[in-house]
Amino acid sequence: MLPVVETDEQWDEVVPDESVMRPGAEDLCARLGLTGAPMTRYSAGSQPVYAVGDEHVLKLFPGAAAADGIAEGRVLSHLEGRLPIPTPQVHSFGPYENGWQYVLMSRLRGEDLAVAWERIPQADREQIVTEAGEALAALHALDHGPLADALGPGDWDAFVARQRAGAVEQQRERGLPEAWLEQIPGFLDSVALPTGSERVLLHTEFMRQHLVVDPGSRRLTGLLDFEPAMIGDPAYDFVAVGLFVTRGEPGLLGRLLKAYGRPFDPAVLMAYTLLHVYSNLPWYMRERPVPEAGTLQELAEAWFGTE
Repeated sequence: MLPVVETDEQWDEVVPDESVMRPGAEDLCARLGLTGAPMTRYSAGSQPVYAVGDEHVLKLFPGAAAADGIAEGRVLSHLEGRLPIPTPQVHSFGPYENGWQYVLMSRLRGEDLAVAWERIPQADREQIVTEAGEALAALHALDHGPLADALGPGDWDAFVARQRAGAVEQQRERGLPEAWLEQIPGFLDSVALPTGSERVLLHTEFMRQHLVVDPGSRRLTGLLDFEPAMIGDPAYDFVAVGLFVTRGEPGLLGRLLKAYGRPFDPAVLMAYTLLHVYSNLPWYMRERPVPEAGTLQELAEAWFGTE
């Protein structure tokens, strides 16, 4: 019942339109044995996601993002019960029709950490980032071999080289001023990114919006959204950690890294910020303080330093 979505134009026409999406989601739920269950579409997220009753979540992926649906189903199945905080349990995943993929999973209990954060006292924030560091360490310690056929980028060093070649243009398209753009090649040349065989399962968007917290105990109760997962250098995951979990709050990144078990050079994290698939430096600068002197090295210390 859902139409083909393979282009950006088709995506913009179909995915936001509930008059199209809901009948398809209801039909799929009926096929999965959930006929008549109340459905509520979540407002956030790039993919159509529905709460189905009190226990289930249905996530849909059009043909243009079908590989993401396969990746999420595979990763969540691999992770079940293996992290110190819950991840959604997969009940079913696979193809629907016209190129669409789906994942039917359990619904995590708790509140979006990004929504709850301002109400959380400092001592509980410190405990939360400790738990986040422990969870990320456990994720990175898992054997990623069984997922190698489903997750990119394959050759990490080649991926880094491609991202580096397009780094300036990527930020120019996002509106970064020339004074910052001209620094990028020299800064990347100055940073020795880790080389060798250390590769781990990466979440890639480990941020408050993808963490769930119990509003009573103020403890983490879940980690979700694994569709952009990759296999690569562990430092890559700390771009989102620094920008969207600890966000420059004094002492929090250091605490999280201590729980994780190792530090990272701020310059390396800044380099990966520029090389990240979804890198948008102008947006980050609106969200986070920017040093007056305006150098990328100072930005690295401001955003990822632990002193």
